[in-house]
Amino acid sequence: MSPTSYRTIARDGEAEIEVKRSRFRCTLARVESQDAARAVVQRVRKEHWDARHHCSALVIGPGGELHRSFDDGEPSGSAGAPMLEVLRGREVSDVVAVVTRWFGGVLLGTGGLARAYGDAVRVALDSVDTMPRSLALEYELAVSHSEAGRIENDLRSRGVRILETTYATEVTLRLGVPADRAGALAPTVAELTAGSGRLVEVGSRWVDRPSGQP
Repeated sequence: MSPTSYRTIARDGEAEIEVKRSRFRCTLARVESQDAARAVVQRVRKEHWDARHHCSALVIGPGGELHRSFDDGEPSGSAGAPMLEVLRGREVSDVVAVVTRWFGGVLLGTGGLARAYGDAVRVALDSVDTMPRSLALEYELAVSHSEAGRIENDLRSRGVRILETTYATEVTLRLGVPADRAGALAPTVAELTAGSGRLVEVGSRWVDRPSGQP
């Protein structure tokens, strides 16, 4: 079954840690494609041109279908993989993490590098917080002009979002409801319109649900 919700970062951000005089700065950004993630990596690489490594990991898609990691010259598996493990462990998606490393003169070893790169991502995630995204289904409901105002108010009072109202021969309400609540919409419409309302599903989209929203 396809997911109807997942988590992503609440905002872009950065955080930095220091391990044995090496600096690890993690940049987090919301992205919706691998090309967008590459653009973030290139921006960071250009901004911090004096750093030795710009390692990255990305997770994209409602189910985290696309996930990649890149060591950028660090020993294989010591940078990108632990970064990706943190992103997947926190169950976030539509995000790219880029950890820029300035070498401090002390070799950390493969294990030390893995811990440092992973910790940089953890600290950055803690600083930006996360929030849910939900799949919203969109419907159109045609009602008479005389009933439109009442029905619109009743739908709002029951938590149904009115995305758009179009006036023609009839009034067409464009409705948005979370996919996990869509099953209750048809009975609600039938009740409010005495069975006369024509409800048609017309699409879907992913929407952010900041803290405090139902």
